[in-house]
Amino acid sequence: MGLVKAFQTELKKKFPNSKVYTAEANPEWSSACRISDGYFTIPRVDNENYINSIYNLCIKENIKVVVPTIDTELIVLSKAKELFLSNNIHLIVSDFDFVLKCRDKRETNILFNDVNIKVPKLISKENPSFPVFIKPYDGSLSKDIYLIDKREDLTESILINPKLMFMEYISPVDFQEYSVDAYYDKNNILKCLVPRRRIEIRGGEISKGRTEKGIFYNILKEKIHYLKGAIGCLTIQFFVSRNDSNIIGIEINPRFGGGFPLSYASGANYPGYIIHEYLMNETIQFNENWIENRVMLRFDSEVILDHNDFTSK
Repeated sequence: MGLVKAFQTELKKKFPNSKVYTAEANPEWSSACRISDGYFTIPRVDNENYINSIYNLCIKENIKVVVPTIDTELIVLSKAKELFLSNNIHLIVSDFDFVLKCRDKRETNILFNDVNIKVPKLISKENPSFPVFIKPYDGSLSKDIYLIDKREDLTESILINPKLMFMEYISPVDFQEYSVDAYYDKNNILKCLVPRRRIEIRGGEISKGRTEKGIFYNILKEKIHYLKGAIGCLTIQFFVSRNDSNIIGIEINPRFGGGFPLSYASGANYPGYIIHEYLMNETIQFNENWIENRVMLRFDSEVILDHNDFTSK
């Protein structure tokens, strides 16, 4: 809901009569859809009419910017960018090749290595050392992730699963985990990055965090100042050594992450950047004047509805 509210706030500053719409397969049961200025039902991403439904909706409602927020949408939408742009509709999604690399963590590791960022060492399935950290190369939301301390805990289902990667375990005793909200302009140039220390995680997303500009900030800024194909907001995960500036890259999600409201509250106005770039055709300047040590403590909130708020009575 925070991202919807941020776009509503920033759009009203420049276009007082603007609206922020939302769309999904079951919008009546979505809190984000309920607080938006209007919502629409679209097919699931694996439906052959998915792209056409969004495209026709944009034409009908005069929608000029589309911001995806779900991992599974990114590849499909990245392939359709030219179709939308032919009618001056901007899909804020990275290029297809870049999205492919981000969705396959084996390719993501190569991407990190290309910009001189270390990644966790791969461990042999046939002769593993322990502890070993295991996760799928195409996973998300912390699903099918294992930390195995001894050989007896390695089940046959884990060993034969071809999608699981075996990697060295990065201990929280030695490293802290960060999610970095990075914004890339139309030319794949970094315009802002805000490291958020992941103090507490719930369901794969940050529930307690703090913005920090440690000694690694300038090193990271230099290494990822340009990523070919990167567009808009990227959520990049790193481990950073507690004792020095050693950085280990974990994954890249080429979309807004669940913890972005903390970066927005700290002065990283990515919704505003999108408005200025794509609706006002303006150039974005690099911003590092965001607020350090701003803390987010996340809690569950409610959207209360009545029986009459549903079309299916």
